[in-house]
Amino acid sequence: MNIPVLTFFNNKGGVGKTSLVYHLAWILSRMGHRVLTCDLDPQANLSAAFLNEDQLEGLWEGEDGGKTIFKSVKPLLEVGDLLPPVLQEITPELGLIPGDLALSGFEDTLSGEWPDALGSGNLYRPFRILTSFWTVMQEGARTMKASVILADVGPNLGAINRSALIATDHVVVPLGADLFSLQGLRNLGPTLRRWRGDWTKRRGNWDSPQFPLPKGRMEPLGYIVQQHGIRLSRPVKAYDRWVNRMPEEYARNLLEQKASFPATPREDVHCLATVKHYRSLVPMGQESRKPIFDLTNADGAIGSHAAAVQDARRDFRELAKLIVERACLAANGAS
Repeated sequence: MNIPVLTFFNNKGGVGKTSLVYHLAWILSRMGHRVLTCDLDPQANLSAAFLNEDQLEGLWEGEDGGKTIFKSVKPLLEVGDLLPPVLQEITPELGLIPGDLALSGFEDTLSGEWPDALGSGNLYRPFRILTSFWTVMQEGARTMKASVILADVGPNLGAINRSALIATDHVVVPLGADLFSLQGLRNLGPTLRRWRGDWTKRRGNWDSPQFPLPKGRMEPLGYIVQQHGIRLSRPVKAYDRWVNRMPEEYARNLLEQKASFPATPREDVHCLATVKHYRSLVPMGQESRKPIFDLTNADGAIGSHAAAVQDARRDFRELAKLIVERACLAANGAS
Protein backbone atom coordinates (compact mmCIF):
# COMPACT_ATOMS: atom_id res chain seq x y z
CA MET A 1 0.00 0.00 0.00
CA ASN A 2 1.39 3.39 -1.01
CA ILE A 3 1.55 6.18 1.56
CA PRO A 4 -0.26 9.40 0.52
CA VAL A 5 2.01 12.32 -0.36
CA LEU A 6 0.89 15.90 0.31
CA THR A 7 2.98 18.59 -1.37
CA PHE A 8 2.80 22.27 -0.47
CA PHE A 9 3.44 24.12 -3.70
CA ASN A 10 3.30 27.55 -5.28
CA ASN A 11 5.71 28.87 -7.88
CA LYS A 12 5.60 32.21 -6.03
CA GLY A 13 8.01 32.32 -3.08
CA GLY A 14 7.67 34.04 0.27
CA VAL A 15 4.21 32.67 1.10
CA GLY A 16 5.18 30.76 4.26
CA LYS A 17 5.19 27.35 2.57
CA THR A 18 8.05 25.81 4.55
CA SER A 19 6.71 27.12 7.85
CA LEU A 20 3.34 25.51 7.09
CA VAL A 21 4.93 22.12 6.37
CA TYR A 22 7.03 22.35 9.53
CA HIS A 23 4.15 23.25 11.86
CA LEU A 24 1.63 20.88 10.28
CA ALA A 25 4.11 18.01 10.53
CA TRP A 26 4.44 18.64 14.26
CA ILE A 27 0.73 18.96 14.90
CA LEU A 28 -0.22 15.93 12.78
CA SER A 29 2.35 13.83 14.64
CA ARG A 30 0.48 14.69 17.86
CA MET A 31 -2.91 13.79 16.42
CA GLY A 32 -2.19 10.09 15.97
CA HIS A 33 -0.36 10.23 12.65
CA ARG A 34 3.15 9.04 11.98
CA VAL A 35 4.55 11.72 9.69
CA LEU A 36 7.47 11.65 7.28
CA THR A 37 8.63 14.99 5.92
CA CYS A 38 10.81 15.26 2.83
CA ASP A 39 12.77 18.35 1.86
CA LEU A 40 12.81 18.55 -1.95
CA ASP A 41 13.79 22.22 -2.07
CA PRO A 42 17.50 22.64 -2.92
CA GLN A 43 17.54 25.56 -0.48
CA ALA A 44 16.89 22.99 2.32
CA ASN A 45 15.00 25.44 4.54
CA LEU A 46 12.78 22.72 6.01
CA SER A 47 15.86 20.73 7.03
CA ALA A 48 17.33 23.84 8.65
CA ALA A 49 14.11 24.25 10.66
CA PHE A 50 14.38 20.72 12.08
CA LEU A 51 18.17 20.34 12.39
CA ASN A 52 20.96 22.55 13.68
CA GLU A 53 24.03 23.51 11.64
CA ASP A 54 26.27 20.82 13.14
CA GLN A 55 23.74 18.13 12.21
CA LEU A 56 23.37 19.49 8.69
CA GLU A 57 27.14 19.70 8.23
CA GLY A 58 27.47 16.04 9.16
CA LEU A 59 24.76 15.04 6.69
CA TRP A 60 26.08 17.13 3.81
CA GLU A 61 29.79 16.44 4.19
CA GLY A 62 29.58 12.71 4.95
CA GLU A 63 29.96 10.47 1.92
CA ASP A 64 28.47 7.25 3.26
CA GLY A 65 24.84 6.29 2.74
CA GLY A 66 21.73 8.12 1.65
CA LYS A 67 21.65 10.64 4.49
CA THR A 68 19.99 13.31 2.34
CA ILE A 69 17.53 13.07 -0.53
CA PHE A 70 20.35 13.89 -2.95
CA LYS A 71 22.64 11.18 -1.63
CA SER A 72 19.85 8.66 -2.10
CA VAL A 73 19.43 9.58 -5.77
CA LYS A 74 23.06 10.44 -6.56
CA PRO A 75 24.03 6.91 -7.74
CA LEU A 76 21.58 7.36 -10.63
CA LEU A 77 23.91 10.02 -12.02
CA GLU A 78 26.41 7.25 -12.73
CA VAL A 79 25.67 3.53 -13.09
CA GLY A 80 24.21 2.76 -9.68
CA ASP A 81 20.72 2.53 -8.24
CA LEU A 82 18.87 4.32 -5.48
CA LEU A 83 20.19 4.18 -1.92
CA PRO A 84 17.65 3.76 0.88
CA PRO A 85 17.11 6.97 2.87
CA VAL A 86 18.65 7.38 6.30
CA LEU A 87 15.80 9.00 8.21
CA GLN A 88 16.40 11.67 10.79
CA GLU A 89 14.19 10.93 13.78
CA ILE A 90 12.78 14.20 15.10
CA THR A 91 10.44 12.31 17.43
CA PRO A 92 9.31 8.66 17.31
CA GLU A 93 6.25 9.86 15.33
CA LEU A 94 8.01 12.43 13.12
CA GLY A 95 10.80 11.76 10.63
CA LEU A 96 12.72 13.76 8.04
CA ILE A 97 14.46 12.97 4.76
CA PRO A 98 16.83 15.96 4.75
CA GLY A 99 17.33 18.26 1.83
CA ASP A 100 20.65 19.06 0.23
CA LEU A 101 21.97 22.11 -1.61
CA ALA A 102 23.58 19.67 -4.07
CA LEU A 103 20.11 18.55 -5.21
CA SER A 104 20.11 21.36 -7.77
CA GLY A 105 22.69 19.30 -9.69
CA PHE A 106 20.01 16.65 -10.32
CA GLU A 107 17.84 19.09 -12.29
CA ASP A 108 19.51 18.56 -15.67
CA THR A 109 19.34 14.77 -15.34
CA LEU A 110 15.61 14.89 -14.56
CA SER A 111 15.03 17.23 -17.47
CA GLY A 112 16.98 15.03 -19.89
CA GLU A 113 15.13 11.83 -18.96
CA TRP A 114 11.67 13.37 -19.37
CA PRO A 115 11.52 12.98 -23.19
CA ASP A 116 13.30 9.60 -23.01
CA ALA A 117 10.35 8.18 -21.04
CA LEU A 118 8.33 8.45 -24.26
CA GLY A 119 10.95 6.60 -26.29
CA SER A 120 10.90 3.07 -27.67
CA GLY A 121 14.14 1.87 -26.08
CA ASN A 122 14.87 0.55 -22.60
CA LEU A 123 12.63 2.55 -20.26
CA TYR A 124 14.03 1.32 -16.95
CA ARG A 125 16.54 4.14 -16.46
CA PRO A 126 14.34 7.14 -17.40
CA PHE A 127 11.49 5.93 -15.20
CA ARG A 128 13.84 5.06 -12.35
CA ILE A 129 15.21 8.59 -12.40
CA LEU A 130 11.87 10.38 -12.86
CA THR A 131 10.24 8.45 -10.00
CA SER A 132 13.26 8.47 -7.69
CA PHE A 133 11.78 10.97 -5.21
CA TRP A 134 8.59 8.94 -4.89
CA THR A 135 10.48 5.67 -4.47
CA VAL A 136 12.75 7.09 -1.75
CA MET A 137 9.83 8.70 0.10
CA GLN A 138 7.75 5.54 -0.01
CA GLU A 139 10.64 3.45 1.27
CA GLY A 140 11.25 5.92 4.07
CA ALA A 141 7.56 5.94 4.98
CA ARG A 142 7.44 2.16 5.14
CA THR A 143 10.55 2.13 7.32
CA MET A 144 8.97 4.35 9.98
CA LYS A 145 5.42 3.08 9.34
CA ALA A 146 4.27 6.58 8.42
CA SER A 147 0.65 7.27 7.56
CA VAL A 148 1.39 10.43 5.56
CA ILE A 149 4.26 12.13 3.76
CA LEU A 150 4.56 15.93 3.67
CA ALA A 151 6.85 17.30 0.93
CA ASP A 152 8.32 20.78 0.73
CA VAL A 153 9.45 22.06 -2.68
CA GLY A 154 10.97 25.22 -4.07
CA PRO A 155 8.99 28.06 -5.71
CA ASN A 156 9.54 27.24 -9.38
CA LEU A 157 8.24 25.13 -12.26
CA GLY A 158 11.45 23.24 -12.99
CA ALA A 159 12.25 19.56 -13.46
CA ILE A 160 12.86 18.87 -9.76
CA ASN A 161 9.40 20.10 -8.88
CA ARG A 162 7.87 18.23 -11.79
CA SER A 163 9.26 14.96 -10.40
CA ALA A 164 8.10 15.98 -6.93
CA LEU A 165 4.58 16.53 -8.26
CA ILE A 166 4.65 13.19 -10.09
CA ALA A 167 5.07 11.71 -6.61
CA THR A 168 2.16 13.74 -5.20
CA ASP A 169 -1.37 12.69 -4.38
CA HIS A 170 -2.65 16.01 -2.98
CA VAL A 171 -1.46 19.59 -3.57
CA VAL A 172 -1.97 22.32 -0.97
CA VAL A 173 -1.42 25.84 -2.34
CA PRO A 174 -0.14 28.51 0.09
CA LEU A 175 -0.90 32.05 -1.04
CA GLY A 176 -0.06 35.59 -0.05
CA ALA A 177 -2.56 38.41 -0.49
CA ASP A 178 -0.81 40.07 -3.42
CA LEU A 179 -0.64 40.24 -7.19
CA PHE A 180 2.25 37.78 -7.34
CA SER A 181 0.28 35.01 -5.66
CA LEU A 182 -2.62 35.72 -8.00
CA GLN A 183 -0.33 35.33 -10.99
CA GLY A 184 1.15 32.21 -9.40
CA LEU A 185 -2.32 30.60 -9.42
CA ARG A 186 -2.70 31.40 -13.11
CA ASN A 187 0.58 29.62 -13.84
CA LEU A 188 0.09 26.76 -11.44
CA GLY A 189 -3.23 25.38 -12.66
CA PRO A 190 -2.24 24.88 -16.33
CA THR A 191 1.15 23.54 -15.28
CA LEU A 192 -0.34 20.86 -13.00
CA ARG A 193 -2.76 19.78 -15.71
CA ARG A 194 0.04 19.56 -18.26
CA TRP A 195 2.31 17.58 -15.93
CA ARG A 196 -0.54 15.25 -14.98
CA GLY A 197 -1.40 14.59 -18.63
CA ASP A 198 2.23 14.21 -19.67
CA TRP A 199 2.87 11.71 -16.88
CA THR A 200 -0.21 9.69 -17.84
CA LYS A 201 1.18 9.41 -21.38
CA ARG A 202 4.54 8.25 -20.08
CA ARG A 203 3.02 5.66 -17.77
CA GLY A 204 1.02 4.33 -20.71
CA ASN A 205 4.19 4.12 -22.80
CA TRP A 206 5.71 1.48 -20.47
CA ASP A 207 3.50 -1.58 -20.92
CA SER A 208 5.18 -3.76 -18.28
CA PRO A 209 6.83 -1.63 -15.56
CA GLN A 210 9.62 -3.39 -13.69
CA PHE A 211 8.92 -1.51 -10.46
CA PRO A 212 5.95 0.42 -9.00
CA LEU A 213 5.14 3.83 -10.48
CA PRO A 214 3.29 6.72 -8.83
CA LYS A 215 -0.05 7.72 -10.29
CA GLY A 216 0.78 11.42 -10.31
CA ARG A 217 -2.68 12.46 -9.15
CA MET A 218 -1.68 16.03 -8.13
CA GLU A 219 -5.21 16.57 -6.80
CA PRO A 220 -5.74 20.16 -5.57
CA LEU A 221 -6.73 19.89 -1.91
CA GLY A 222 -7.28 23.59 -1.29
CA TYR A 223 -5.44 26.84 -0.64
CA ILE A 224 -4.20 28.64 2.45
CA VAL A 225 -4.00 32.43 2.59
CA GLN A 226 -1.18 33.88 4.66
CA GLN A 227 -1.90 37.23 6.26
CA HIS A 228 1.67 38.43 6.50
CA GLY A 229 1.12 40.78 3.54
CA ILE A 230 -0.75 43.20 5.81
CA ARG A 231 1.50 46.10 6.81
CA LEU A 232 0.87 49.41 8.51
CA SER A 233 1.79 51.15 5.27
CA ARG A 234 -0.68 49.04 3.31
CA PRO A 235 -4.39 49.93 3.59
CA VAL A 236 -6.83 47.11 4.30
CA LYS A 237 -8.55 47.85 0.99
CA ALA A 238 -5.35 46.99 -0.86
CA TYR A 239 -5.19 43.66 1.00
CA ASP A 240 -8.85 42.92 0.23
CA ARG A 241 -8.32 43.80 -3.42
CA TRP A 242 -6.09 40.77 -3.89
CA VAL A 243 -7.31 38.30 -1.32
CA ASN A 244 -10.94 38.50 -2.45
CA ARG A 245 -9.94 37.49 -5.97
CA MET A 246 -8.39 34.23 -4.76
CA PRO A 247 -11.61 32.13 -4.78
CA GLU A 248 -12.28 32.86 -8.46
CA GLU A 249 -8.67 32.44 -9.57
CA TYR A 250 -8.30 29.15 -7.68
CA ALA A 251 -11.56 27.74 -9.04
CA ARG A 252 -10.84 28.80 -12.62
CA ASN A 253 -7.19 27.81 -12.78
CA LEU A 254 -6.84 24.84 -10.44
CA LEU A 255 -10.32 23.29 -10.75
CA GLU A 256 -11.40 24.59 -14.19
CA GLN A 257 -14.72 25.76 -12.75
CA LYS A 258 -16.60 28.63 -14.38
CA ALA A 259 -19.68 28.97 -12.18
CA SER A 260 -20.29 31.77 -9.68
CA PHE A 261 -17.62 32.26 -7.02
CA PRO A 262 -17.65 33.18 -3.32
CA ALA A 263 -16.93 36.82 -2.57
CA THR A 264 -14.14 36.13 -0.05
CA PRO A 265 -11.89 33.23 0.99
CA ARG A 266 -13.80 33.01 4.28
CA GLU A 267 -16.88 31.92 2.29
CA ASP A 268 -14.96 29.58 -0.01
CA VAL A 269 -14.99 25.84 0.72
CA HIS A 270 -11.68 25.52 -1.13
CA CYS A 271 -9.95 27.87 1.33
CA LEU A 272 -8.47 25.62 4.01
CA ALA A 273 -7.54 28.51 6.29
CA THR A 274 -6.54 32.12 6.55
CA VAL A 275 -3.43 31.84 8.68
CA LYS A 276 -2.14 34.64 10.85
CA HIS A 277 1.51 35.45 10.57
CA TYR A 278 2.19 35.36 14.33
CA ARG A 279 4.99 37.73 13.48
CA SER A 280 6.41 38.16 16.98
CA LEU A 281 6.47 34.41 17.67
CA VAL A 282 8.42 33.37 14.57
CA PRO A 283 11.89 34.52 15.70
CA MET A 284 11.24 32.99 19.13
CA GLY A 285 10.42 29.66 17.53
CA GLN A 286 13.49 29.79 15.30
CA GLU A 287 15.74 30.66 18.23
CA SER A 288 14.27 27.88 20.38
CA ARG A 289 14.13 25.41 17.46
CA LYS A 290 10.54 24.47 18.17
CA PRO A 291 7.10 25.15 16.64
CA ILE A 292 5.55 28.42 17.75
CA PHE A 293 2.71 26.64 19.54
CA ASP A 294 5.27 24.98 21.86
CA LEU A 295 6.81 28.25 23.07
CA THR A 296 6.79 28.82 26.82
CA ASN A 297 7.54 31.62 29.28
CA ALA A 298 11.15 30.48 29.31
CA ASP A 299 11.33 31.17 25.55
CA GLY A 300 9.97 34.69 26.03
CA ALA A 301 6.32 33.92 25.27
CA ILE A 302 4.73 35.97 28.05
CA GLY A 303 1.70 38.22 28.18
CA SER A 304 0.14 38.71 24.76
CA HIS A 305 2.73 36.34 23.29
CA ALA A 306 1.47 33.54 25.54
CA ALA A 307 -2.06 34.13 24.29
CA ALA A 308 -0.80 34.07 20.69
CA VAL A 309 0.84 30.69 21.35
CA GLN A 310 -2.54 29.28 22.36
CA ASP A 311 -4.16 30.80 19.27
CA ALA A 312 -1.49 29.26 17.04
CA ARG A 313 -2.01 25.82 18.58
CA ARG A 314 -5.76 26.03 18.00
CA ASP A 315 -5.42 27.36 14.45
CA PHE A 316 -2.92 24.73 13.32
CA ARG A 317 -4.90 21.92 14.91
CA GLU A 318 -8.06 23.04 13.09
CA LEU A 319 -6.15 23.32 9.81
CA ALA A 320 -4.60 19.87 10.29
CA LYS A 321 -8.01 18.31 11.00
CA LEU A 322 -9.42 19.80 7.81
CA ILE A 323 -6.49 18.57 5.74
CA VAL A 324 -6.87 15.09 7.23
CA GLU A 325 -10.57 15.13 6.39
CA ARG A 326 -10.03 16.32 2.82
CA ALA A 327 -7.23 13.87 2.15
CA CYS A 328 -9.03 11.00 3.94
CA LEU A 329 -5.96 10.13 5.95
CA ALA A 330 -6.28 7.32 8.47
CA ALA A 331 -4.72 8.09 11.84
CA ASN A 332 -2.66 5.47 13.62
CA GLY A 333 -3.97 6.56 16.99
CA ALA A 334 -6.64 8.66 18.61
CA SER A 335 -6.99 12.26 17.56
